[in-house]
Formats: sequence, C-alpha cells, structure tokens
Amino acid sequence: MEFDAIIKNGLILDGSGTEAYRADLGVTGKRIAAIGDLSAANAGEIIDAAGKVVMPGFIDAHRHADTAVFSDGFGKAELLQGLTTVVNGNCGLSAAPVCGPHKADVAAYLYPITGELGDLPVESLAAYLNALKRRPLPIHAGMLTGLGTVRAAVAGFAKNLTDDDYRAIRALLAQTLSDGALGVSLGLGYAPECFFDTAGLVRALEPIRNTNVTLSVHMRSESMNLLPSIDEALALAKALNVPLQISHLKAVGRERWGTLVYEALERIRRAREDGIDVQCDAYPYTAGSTQLLHVLPPEFLAGGTEAIARRLADPDAQRILRERLETGTDYDNYAKLLGWENIEISSVKLPEDRRYVGRTIAEAAGNAEPWRFCAELLSRNRCAVTMIDRLTNEDDIAAIYRAPFSYVISDATYPRDGLLHPRVYGAFVHVLERFVRERKTLSLAEAVRKMTRMPADRYGLMHKGRVAVGADADLLVFDPDRVHERASFSDPVKVCKGIEAVFVNGVPAVEHGSLTGKTNGTVLERRSI
Repeated sequence: MEFDAIIKNGLILDGSGTEAYRADLGVTGKRIAAIGDLSAANAGEIIDAAGKVVMPGFIDAHRHADTAVFSDGFGKAELLQGLTTVVNGNCGLSAAPVCGPHKADVAAYLYPITGELGDLPVESLAAYLNALKRRPLPIHAGMLTGLGTVRAAVAGFAKNLTDDDYRAIRALLAQTLSDGALGVSLGLGYAPECFFDTAGLVRALEPIRNTNVTLSVHMRSESMNLLPSIDEALALAKALNVPLQISHLKAVGRERWGTLVYEALERIRRAREDGIDVQCDAYPYTAGSTQLLHVLPPEFLAGGTEAIARRLADPDAQRILRERLETGTDYDNYAKLLGWENIEISSVKLPEDRRYVGRTIAEAAGNAEPWRFCAELLSRNRCAVTMIDRLTNEDDIAAIYRAPFSYVISDATYPRDGLLHPRVYGAFVHVLERFVRERKTLSLAEAVRKMTRMPADRYGLMHKGRVAVGADADLLVFDPDRVHERASFSDPVKVCKGIEAVFVNGVPAVEHGSLTGKTNGTVLERRSI
C-alpha cells in the first residue's frame, strides 16, 4: 500500500468519546484512507507518534474571526492550539450581509466584535464567501447568518418593525441560507435584536421553520433572568421545529454562582427528554470579552452608534443612565452585577484613550464617577470600545462541561488595537490543561468529543471531527502530558506549546511544533457539506 502520509504508533482518539486505541493511520489526498497496522505500507511522509495522541483537529463553532480570516498571519494562533476549523458570524453579529441604506451604521456597530469591514465585499454572504475563497486559508472557515445584522441591514436600529420590514428580513435571511450559511445566530443581548419580542423572532425566522438549520442563541439574559431566557430559546426551537444551540451558557454575578447554572442545565435536560433538540456550549475562562456597550440598558441602544454616542453625552440622558446603572434589575446590569472593578477596557478607537487599555473602569475613572467615565469613553469613541469582564466562576464552567449535551467554544474576538483575551491563542489547550489534566472534570476522550465531533455534527460537518476511514484528514498530534497554554490575561499573544503536528485536508500545516506555511483550508458552505 502507498499513502501520502502515515502517522504510526499513535494512540487514536476518534472523537466519539470512546477510549484511545493504538493504530497507524494512512492519509491519501485530503482523506483518511486507512487505520490499522500499516507497518508494511509506504508513504511520502512518515510521522512517528509513539507516546502521543492522534485525534481530529479541534473545531471552534463559536468564534468572531469574521474579518480576521482576511488578515495576514491568521491561522498562527489557531493552528498552534490545534484548531483546524472555525465557525464565525455568531451572536447575531455576522460581518455579512451588510447592505442597503444603513450600511455605514451597521458597520460601525459591528466594528468592536467583527473588526473593520473596510472594503471587504460584505453586501451579501455570497460575496463575502467568494472573497474568502480567493484567499489562501490556513484552516477551514464557515459562517452563520446573524439575525441582528440582517435586521439592521433592513431597518437600521429602530425599535419597531413594519410588515414590509418583516418581509424584507425574511427574504434576506433566506438568501443568506441559499448563499451557504451553516446556521443562524441570534444576539438577544445586543441591538437591534433586543427589540424583538418572542413572537417577532418567530415571525422573522420563518425561513428556517421545519429545517435542520441550527439556531444558535446568545440569550436575552445570562443572570437573574437566565431561566426565562432559556425558556424563550426553547420556545423558539419548539415553534420553529429547529435544532437549538444555547451559546456560552453561564450565570453572571457572584450571587448566582453555584446554583443557577445547575437549574439551567436541568431545564435543558428536561427539554431534551421532551424531544427538543437542544445543546449548549461554554468557553473555559471565568472572564468574557465583548462590546462595552453591553453594560448599557436596552433603551440606550436604539438608533445606532451615532445616536447612542449623542445620548450618552446628553446631561438629561446621563441622569437617567446613572439611575438605571445603580438600580436596574430588568436587564443584565453588568455595573451592578460585577462592579466597575471587574470590567476592564480591552480596546478603544481613539489613540488618546489607549492609555486606558488594560485598566478597569474603576481604575481608569480615577476621581471621576465610574458610570460617567464609562459613558464619556463610549461617547467620544463612537461606541467602539471593548471590555474583558470577569463574570463567572470555574466550578460553574466545570458543571456545564460535565453535561453530556455541552461542548467547548472560545467566543474569541480580535480587537485590532488593544488587549486580546487569551482565548484567542489558547482556549482549547486551556481545556486540556485545566479541565482534563488538573481538575479532571473530563476524561481526555470526552474532552476531545466536546471539541471535535459534537460541534462538527451540530453544523452538519459530517466529514470532520472524527478519525474514520473516508473522513477529512484534519488531524492533530500532541502529547497530552506536555501541551501547555502560554497566553495569559496580562500577556495574551503567546502561542501554545506541545502541538506536534497538525494536518489540514491531508497537508501538514504544523510539523515538529512549527508552522509550515501551507494553506489547505477551505470555505465551508451548507450546500457543499
């Protein structure tokens, strides 16, 4: 037998959750061609994986690399933590389709999450994906359609929609699915989706009714209203008869740690027993990262970034804002739930404000009132500010990971001028170190399942996330005792150690722990998988 490559003597974890077994693996073209004793076979390249694990490449089904995939250097942080596939367009905030009369407003609002749209062809998802196909890709990338982006493209950041608006939203959503979106994402904590009620969401999402298109939901609340928010997401899945993915499950605020997540998991378990196809995911850090706008009450988010900036500078509106931030309990009031000392500025747009990056709002405010400093910072930066927010605890994360219906994500964003969250460089290795090796929350086999086959199956990537004959040769070789995350909150731009080899579609992208420069990734589209 002749193969392009043979990985011999490795312990194979196939992604199913079953324990490892020793075997050789042969690769021909972009597929796994054989598994077993290949000692008599020949190959152009032979890798001795004795003492190492051979497994599918990691799949991050919740990333915000919408514009980062077009950047020089993309793939380094991903490949050196073992990632071979990412899915972007999450939390309702996809970089496409950004079109129509509100294009500039939508691009400005998306900037802190997706990055600068600039001259990227984002007027349709087809144009975006076609542009991505023309680039050499180090890893595979797919996109979800963000309903928030679709709504904003049609109606801007208005609170109310007309019948014509709903028709246009449905038409644009249907077009993105035809263009190749892997699923649909919601961001009910962000404008303009926070202005939908449940009936409006069902009405807007009509194109996915009775399909297997996964609906990925950043819920309306992740704190005191977490359980009603889960109920709303389940109601959507039941009304539309679609698979439901609850994004980055957590319980925000110290008072809810240790209890609310367990109630949420029980609610999901009962829904699954009742026949609803629902899963959840979680990132492995106690801090998240998103727009600083997320601290504002929903009524302050209407009208787009310019309107928000003007509102935040208005003395009358500031008096209302102060009251809402000090007492509000009808939304996820991060100022009250976390305290300004747990909200760190991670990026800003104005050069003169970059001195605040890496400092908490409480620190940066100095002698000023933190709420006022926050409002003024957002206003003069036209809302283009991101934060790292310390919001949950590790025991809750472990509880989520122990649930058989959960999988691992990073939720990584890529602020261009600021402080990255370490999850950009290290989330999947962090799970191996912290939740497998140290805490023993998961067995290695189960952790691999939650980082490979589960997310692959969720989005119909049936040739990925598994070691099997005929599967795509997206493969990872590493020593589970030596793999190490080097990135930290204070020094986040550091690649992981211990990833020995990575294959993307049968081509070595990492050899002996170093990038090869090969770019064999593909654009993943729903109609092509």
